[in-house]
Amino acid sequence: MNHDIDIKRLRINCFRQSKVDGEFMLQMRVPGALIDARYLSVIQHICLTWGNGTFHAGMRQTLCAPGIKYESIPAVREYLQDYIHEVEIELCDVEMDEVTAGYPTIGARNITACIGNSHCIKANVNTWQLARRLEPIIFPSHYHIKLSVAGCPNDCAKAHFTDFGIIGMAKLEYHRERCIGCGACEEACAHHSTRVLSLTEDKLIEKDECCCIGCGECVLACPASAWVRQPTKFYRMLIGGRTGKQTPRMGQTFLSWVTEDVVLAVIGNWKKFSAWALDYKPEYLHGGHLIDRAGYERFKEKILDGVVLNPEALVAERLQWHETEYRGQINMKPLHDHHRAGASGHEE
Repeated sequence: MNHDIDIKRLRINCFRQSKVDGEFMLQMRVPGALIDARYLSVIQHICLTWGNGTFHAGMRQTLCAPGIKYESIPAVREYLQDYIHEVEIELCDVEMDEVTAGYPTIGARNITACIGNSHCIKANVNTWQLARRLEPIIFPSHYHIKLSVAGCPNDCAKAHFTDFGIIGMAKLEYHRERCIGCGACEEACAHHSTRVLSLTEDKLIEKDECCCIGCGECVLACPASAWVRQPTKFYRMLIGGRTGKQTPRMGQTFLSWVTEDVVLAVIGNWKKFSAWALDYKPEYLHGGHLIDRAGYERFKEKILDGVVLNPEALVAERLQWHETEYRGQINMKPLHDHHRAGASGHEE
């Protein structure tokens, strides 16, 4: 066994330990999950030259090369320098002194994103562009954070299960003079969204503004362009979501109807909040746990410090977490005793 290998240091450089002694998997970061297709040859070369010939699409949209021997890591680092420089430094404007050791930290995980409105008809915002603006704010940093950007409330990017989830929203304008009273938008809202639209007796649409989530389904359904999106892009920000073995939970809405400037300013306070919460000693700890440690009120105070909210913005007064706590097989038993191998057939 290789007792002299610094596993923690290699993890910081985005090399993850394998169950096979002396082998590692490189996690090549793809901020916002969109890069030039020519970079696929980079991960292919690494997989075929130093890996075991297989490729893994990482769960956080990284490009992964399993089976890299410890002795090969210096060569992989050297080969990876151009990619890191071109994607992180030139494309995302990330500040790094040098990249000879590979990635300088794994603290700020790969920003995940759906394809956004550069392709998807459902999406309200350009997700990968926002991800590239966020990247230099959070990376590199030894303060841990997971962040995901979804183009619409469908949340294909699973923003509900990250430290910070960002979801694109649309402010919708209703032009009564164009409405033909067909009810298509009402039906779409009832089928796909929050059922806030109703058709009046005079064949016009009324909306319950309190529960509109800005999904834009009405825009897609309307044949007369009576519904249109406002040019300004808005976002919902969720906090505290996480998976895990002990207390997984879905994130809760922290801010609604905020602009991109607000999103960038809030995330800009993350390192400062993390440093305060950890007494300026970086630790590999989920952002959601830091929020729990601080308490919502202190978190809100710290993360909104200096942030100028746009007039439409809404802030959660309080949050109610709904965690799933796994504590073994408490309060569980087989439905039928005879389903168990070797059961006697008698109740215990």
